[in-house]
Amino acid sequence: MNANSTGSIVSKSTVISNNDQGDNKINQEKDKLIKAQAGKLEELKRREAALSRLLAAVRLEKLEALRSRPLSIGIVGFGRFGQFIARTFSKHGRVVVTSRSDYTDIANGMGVMYKPLSNLDEYFDEDLDVVVLATSIVSFEDTVKNIAPHLHNYIRAKDGNKAPLIVDVLSVKEHPRQILLEHLPKECDILCTHPMFGPDSGKNGWHGLNFVYERTRIDGVLLDPSQKQTFHQMPRSSSDHEADTFIEKDSGVIHSLHENSESHIESMDRMERFLSIWEEEGCRMVALSCKEHDEYGANSQFITHLMGRILGSKDLSLRPTPIDTKGFESVMKLIESTTADSFDLFYGLYKYNQNSLDTIVKLRDSMSDVVGKLKEMEEEDQ
Repeated sequence: MNANSTGSIVSKSTVISNNDQGDNKINQEKDKLIKAQAGKLEELKRREAALSRLLAAVRLEKLEALRSRPLSIGIVGFGRFGQFIARTFSKHGRVVVTSRSDYTDIANGMGVMYKPLSNLDEYFDEDLDVVVLATSIVSFEDTVKNIAPHLHNYIRAKDGNKAPLIVDVLSVKEHPRQILLEHLPKECDILCTHPMFGPDSGKNGWHGLNFVYERTRIDGVLLDPSQKQTFHQMPRSSSDHEADTFIEKDSGVIHSLHENSESHIESMDRMERFLSIWEEEGCRMVALSCKEHDEYGANSQFITHLMGRILGSKDLSLRPTPIDTKGFESVMKLIESTTADSFDLFYGLYKYNQNSLDTIVKLRDSMSDVVGKLKEMEEEDQ
């Protein structure tokens, strides 16, 4: 090997060595950069976790502050039933009522505030947490259409950050549910309920009386009535995972009752606090979809009112007698209890429950069947 060849080899080795050193230096710099970035990312994650814990603590503190403040409950419609529930609500929170007639004296007498229906903007300025629509079935839709623009005004004034929970208490359920979803601002939560009692049956308290409810919309989410866990009462234990979730209608999305949304948590808490009033008063809480309620109602409540109206008709002229049996006394009590309610209520049970006509047809067929059997026996005796 000559000197030139040896020099060439040495030169090449030197270049390779220098290149290796350069690559190692670059790799070391890359490693340092990666480690620095990883360290920064870990630091950001730690800070994010700390902020998340702080936010959770603040939310909990805010929720406790809200819970310590009694609910502010509005009642639209201060007739016989509105006054009946206002007396009890006044034990649990601040109550503000409104109606077409001036009920100032009656309201003052039971310790609640009266505002005229003619000034609904002023009424909603009372910052109500819950608004109960205690109107008749036949006037319900007009009432909702009347208050909807004022609710929009109130929500805009609050920059869209506050809207009351709207509650109906009608004896039919699918009709008000549809009306509320169609006409109310989307910011309003909706709770459809039916207290299965009134001023007469509940005059001695609400203990043991049925209260039916459907959580319809919470924080803009329309709940799916086909999913039973939608309607369960809030779990008493966090271990009840299934009851901790509900399913959004149409999308099928599963939501957690404790999901990371301040407005969601406050909406759910407000609804549960309102339901707890009925529970604390001793009601038997019945979670039921509006559809199921109306199916059951046609064969229980409507047929009860129908029979009471038939038996109480002038053509029959049923009156107490000196030889009344216990069964007949029950018949007279049925007539008394059903005819004490307005005919508007009875008409509403018929018109706004699509199952009621079917009940009438079946009752008529059953009547014909019974009369037919009597005639058959009479012919056999001849």
